Amino acid sequence: MKRELRIDGLEHRIELRSSAPDCRFSFDGAGEQEAQVEMPQPGVYSILIGGRSYDAFVEEDAAGTVVSIDGHRFAIEIRDPRRWSKNAAGQTRPGVQTIASPMPGKVVRVLVAAGDTVEPGQGIVVVEAMKMQNEMKAARAGRVLALAAKEGATVAAGEILATIE
Repeated sequence: MKRELRIDGLEHRIELRSSAPDCRFSFDGAGEQEAQVEMPQPGVYSILIGGRSYDAFVEEDAAGTVVSIDGHRFAIEIRDPRRWSKNAAGQTRPGVQTIASPMPGKVVRVLVAAGDTVEPGQGIVVVEAMKMQNEMKAARAGRVLALAAKEGATVAAGEILATIE
């Protein structure tokens, strides 16, 4: 499971490969790491990683999620990159947005053409995997620069389907 994190305003990525208690993960593309994670009570996590033990206290406040470890507080926002959200769509990030297949599958529908103008949350391509259809959506308004997806084509996980400026 891949997630995008914003920790105190800085962007990070985490890929969880197995969940607690024997957690395996990759953080910001670094190699795979292991951690032992226990939850002795709601909102409190005991974590053993690299031979060191940490207690993490997780709380929700008006601004979002806050995690406290060893007296340090971290404001954390967690996003699933496969899900469209109104907040993500409203952001104006400079540069080009690429839309990639989150999993291997088959392109069943292409909803736009190169040169089309798209709005935030507008469907771009539909990929079918394990008998489920997943619609890839634009995160922000723009123009379709390139469209690599072709109906009926098989795609690999991470393969770029479209590019939006």
